[in-house]
This record gives sequence, structure tokens and C-alpha cells, in this order.
Amino acid sequence: MGAMSSDLANHGPLLLPGTSSVGVLVLHGFTSTTASVAQWARAIHDAVDDAGAHPGVRVPLLPGHGTQWQDLAEQPWQAWRDAVDEEYWALRAQHDHVVVCGLSMGGALALHTAARREVSGVLLVNPALALVNRMARFSHLAAAAVPSLEGIGSDIKQPTGLESTYDRTPLAAVAQLNVLMHRTVRMLPAVTAPAVVFRSDEDHVVSGASAALLAARSGSEVLVVPLHESYHVATLDHDAPLIEAQSREAVQRLSRGGRFLPGEAS
Repeated sequence: MGAMSSDLANHGPLLLPGTSSVGVLVLHGFTSTTASVAQWARAIHDAVDDAGAHPGVRVPLLPGHGTQWQDLAEQPWQAWRDAVDEEYWALRAQHDHVVVCGLSMGGALALHTAARREVSGVLLVNPALALVNRMARFSHLAAAAVPSLEGIGSDIKQPTGLESTYDRTPLAAVAQLNVLMHRTVRMLPAVTAPAVVFRSDEDHVVSGASAALLAARSGSEVLVVPLHESYHVATLDHDAPLIEAQSREAVQRLSRGGRFLPGEAS
């Protein structure tokens, strides 16, 4: 898939208004669009507090995404961080609590936000703190000679699953993703909000070390939920209903004055 701007209705920013005490930020992955996490976001929006109010959910289209891969090549990692910050403050203006959620690179951005801002919970699907492809760490050296590689999207086990992503991956942007991951790992001790990590047994994009790094280094309570039937883009795979149900329940508990993680006294 080349340009996607013609289909912004499905791939652009998604705003699901709500008036409960919880605001939720949902972040998509590298080279992808909001379509990869929209179903997850809508499921979370179904969480209601005791008065029947829904959370406010924001799903931004990150800078350089949803158009053409050349646009992504021009983005510094700070552009993604700043865009996420803007969404965070918009939610903080309307809600007492903010929960940050992310798939892949969105997971790294969610953790980066949780380390720097006040958040009440973190929901992660195969967060990117280390990539499977070891060559990726040299992308800054190769970017000048090889501007792009084959796309990395649609790592989905379900045969009919398809992710809307760029068909090429700009190496300059991979270099920026590396910086984001490296900085986020260093900041993990500052993450104190409880976190749920949905982790696929088999992931061809993000290294299994990512979930282990989070559990070992973060200052928070981390619940790891294994996904046995999904690859990297688990929000569009067989385990999507499990991710949706557990995420909705966590936000619902929080909005009703309980603890974010399951199985604890509120």
C-alpha cells in the first residue's frame, strides 16, 4: 500500500468522547495507522463507571504516518513524543486519571509518557523496547545509502488479517525509533503506574526481551498476559477479544474507584 491519505476516515485520528473520571490515550505502531488499534480503543470506550459514564478516548495519528513513507523519513522521534504529550494534556484537562495504551512503537511512547507524566495505568501490546532484527540498530549508518527497506507490517497469525501500513520502511525513521526505544528503556525506573503487558508467544518484529526489560526495570507492578494465538499485531489477531476484554475491565475498575490491575482488593 502506497499513499493512504484518501482513506483518512479509517486511518485518521479517532476521538471517542466520554465524561467518566478516566481519559484514555491509545497509540498505534511504527509505519501503521489508527486502524490497527481502533477496535481496541472502541472496546475500552465501552468501560463505564457506576453512573454509566464512558471514558474519553483519544487515538492520534502520529506524525509522518497515514500518508507516504517518505513523510515518516523526515520525522525526528521528538515529533512523536510531542504529539503524544499534546493528547495527554487534552485528556488531563477533562479527566482525573489518564491511562496510556500502545501497540509496538505506541507501547514505547506510552511508557515514555508514563515515565514523565502522571498516569494511572498502562496497557501495552507487544511494546517495542528491542527489535528482533539485530541489523536495525545500524540503521543510522545505512539510511543514506539505502533509504528504505521492505515494509514490516501485517505480522498477523490470522490468515485474513491485514494491517494498514506503509509498504516500505524508511531507515531514517528506524534510526529515530531506536533512539526512542533506548531512551525509554533508560527511563523505565520512573514508570510507577501499574502496567498490563499483552505479549505474543511468537512475535517477528519486537523482541521478547521487551516485556522482560519492563518487568525487570520499571518501578511499577507489571502483569504479563501471554497471547498464544497471535503474532506482533495482536490487536488485529486471534487474541484481540482477550486484549479488549481485559483492557476494558481495567479501565472500568479504575473509573469505579478500584485498582487498575485485576485480583486485588479495591
